[in-house]
Amino acid sequence: MEPELSHGVADRVATVVIRHPAKRNAMTAAMWRALPPLLADLAADPGVRALVLTGEGGTFCAGADISTLRGSPAEAQGLAVAAEEALAAFPKPTLAAIRGHCVGGGAQLAAACDLRLAEEGALFGVTPARLGIVYPASSTRRLVSLVGPATAKYLLFSADLIDSARALRTGLVDEVLPVGDLDKRVAALTATLAARSLLTQAAAKEYAEGRTDRDAHWTAQALASTDTEEGVTAFLERREPRFSWSVPTTG
Repeated sequence: MEPELSHGVADRVATVVIRHPAKRNAMTAAMWRALPPLLADLAADPGVRALVLTGEGGTFCAGADISTLRGSPAEAQGLAVAAEEALAAFPKPTLAAIRGHCVGGGAQLAAACDLRLAEEGALFGVTPARLGIVYPASSTRRLVSLVGPATAKYLLFSADLIDSARALRTGLVDEVLPVGDLDKRVAALTATLAARSLLTQAAAKEYAEGRTDRDAHWTAQALASTDTEEGVTAFLERREPRFSWSVPTTG
């Protein structure tokens, strides 16, 4: 099987699958390049309300395909950062569903998601120190925001792998599920996310990332939207709300 990113949409949830089983789903240069335009298409699809990123089979992603670093390491890192930033900027809730190894570029992608759910037995590592690579500043800041400076330094300095229990304790993942339960929990959580107000989620996502230049934008979006009225009406009528706000094509 050729390395690829496959995707599908079901029940308003897009699923992107990293497929490179010969190398534990390591990302090739072509796969890094393919991710930003794929995400742009899914972001523009009003039928998509949440996105799941996962790996084929029993592993999430073992990092970048090391053979891609032989030519131009700087170019390879630039491709990874562009993909990571596109994932972080995705305007709808994103969730990494993690089994097995989540290492290097895989950890980079997982950290760029809003939420991370892992199966017991998953292993995590941030490994540029094994290759003498300077980890990107944006990726380092994102890691620090998740786990704090002490754990980020441990991961970056040592390049050691940590287990799912430690990943949960340090905030690298949000939940750890018993083997066999991950898919069920991901389906339940994404169904909840898809049923909530995307207006609330999109604004909260930007604010949580520290943006301070979008207050007027989100105030205008809220005033123009019927989501608040629908939410209050549905609550009073004791029914599920039918939120209608969608991501603007510009702005």
